[in-house]
Amino acid sequence: MKNIANLATSSLLASVASAQVVQWDIQRRENPKPRLSKRADNSVEEIITNERMRGGYFASCTVGTPAQELTLQLDTGSSDIWVPASEASICEDSSQGGGCTFGSYDYEKSSTLDVLNNDFQIAYVDGSGSRGDYISETFGIGNIKLQNVTMGLGLDTDIAYGLVGVGYALNEASVSQTRQIYDNLPVVMRNEGHIKSTAYSLWLNDLDASKGNILFGGIDTEKYTGNLIRVNIDQDQRVQNYTSFQVRLTSLEAHSSSGEDALSSSNFPIPVVLDSGTTFSYLPQDIVEQIWTEVGAEYTIVSNDGSGVPLLPCDFGNSGNYFSFGFGGNGGPVIKVGMDELVIPVQGKFTSGQYAGKDACQFGIQNMSSDPFLLGDTFLRSAYVVYDLENNEIAMAPTDFNSTKSNIVAFPSQGAEIPSSTPAPSQGATNSGPNNDPDYSAGRGFQSGGGGSGSSGGSSGDDDSAASLPPALDLTQFIVMGASMGLMLFGGGMFLLF
Repeated sequence: MKNIANLATSSLLASVASAQVVQWDIQRRENPKPRLSKRADNSVEEIITNERMRGGYFASCTVGTPAQELTLQLDTGSSDIWVPASEASICEDSSQGGGCTFGSYDYEKSSTLDVLNNDFQIAYVDGSGSRGDYISETFGIGNIKLQNVTMGLGLDTDIAYGLVGVGYALNEASVSQTRQIYDNLPVVMRNEGHIKSTAYSLWLNDLDASKGNILFGGIDTEKYTGNLIRVNIDQDQRVQNYTSFQVRLTSLEAHSSSGEDALSSSNFPIPVVLDSGTTFSYLPQDIVEQIWTEVGAEYTIVSNDGSGVPLLPCDFGNSGNYFSFGFGGNGGPVIKVGMDELVIPVQGKFTSGQYAGKDACQFGIQNMSSDPFLLGDTFLRSAYVVYDLENNEIAMAPTDFNSTKSNIVAFPSQGAEIPSSTPAPSQGATNSGPNNDPDYSAGRGFQSGGGGSGSSGGSSGDDDSAASLPPALDLTQFIVMGASMGLMLFGGGMFLLF
């Protein structure tokens, strides 16, 4: 989701506590009941689910006294907690499997409710939204309870679950409504002494992973490989302050068994927001054309209004090919994203063309017309990312998929540097990317040069399909489609749902 007023995006995770860190573990939902376990460091681990069909990552939390259990979506791209009210019409409608199946909040049953005002209102570019009251309530994560947490109460909402935003306070919905800022979840954790510094690390693990986590107040050195390298977060020039986790993408390369291609863009260095609440990733039109040609993706119309999605055969995910995303110039962090993380099932087949009869999947990188561009879950699963809201820095390293070890290092004090990290040495220099040739053509292509089961029948650099690519999405068209988009596809002539 994308907050219209603040140009923010959405999604969130949840829960473990110790004296200096609070960790929320992520697990693909097998059982609707969360499982808690005591850890050796006296913290508590709570399972968080990867809801592939809804899109996004969800966490079990409690609200109110006595505690009411809800499952909320974790979002680094927004900054508010909000919960659906049990009296909201969408929660009361249980017909055809509807209703708020992830839980809702009954304010009449809580003794700790304090209504602050009726100014809560948040809207998303797909037309959905929520409005109601700002309230102060008890908020539970694992074995810790936070007192007097400000959150929104969705009395009138068309979204059947709430969200937990952990972004900058300046990105709160209240800023656009009343210009008021309040202490949001990461700040409250620091103020109440559960963490030393307003910072957290995110480990989503791979697409099919059973477990991952977000760790407040520390890092886990067993969840990444190589070195953590820091880059600066961009200031929002409109307000001369920090409102989102925007950094600079300075290079992008495609790697296959036939070689590598350095991709070009007139937008380098590309401003990108690292957002766990966006299922796919959205980059400028000029570089996306090259990416789609590399992988053999075909833009397919899926609705009567002419909108569509990039599709490709599902077996292309087995090719072993990958993209390298570079940040902060030479010596900055480089994250490899494999095709297995970018090929998303949509339950359909190609009915004509070069891929006729093959199972169709949606490709995880899509096009957008203007910044801020977004790197969502299709990128973030391959990166271990530390968000430092005190020093306005982000550190990244390649993720260690399915790691079973843990070594948690807490931030020693407020404002301390990210542990075990070094700064990108060249990020102050201008970097226009490794290839700024306007005549660039994906000369090798992932599929034309071999590699994996998808090596035959794909696009090559001589293919002219890029010329027929759609216009880039702009903010008025942008919809965060999520993995559930596959269930909604219809028509298009070339693609047919089962």
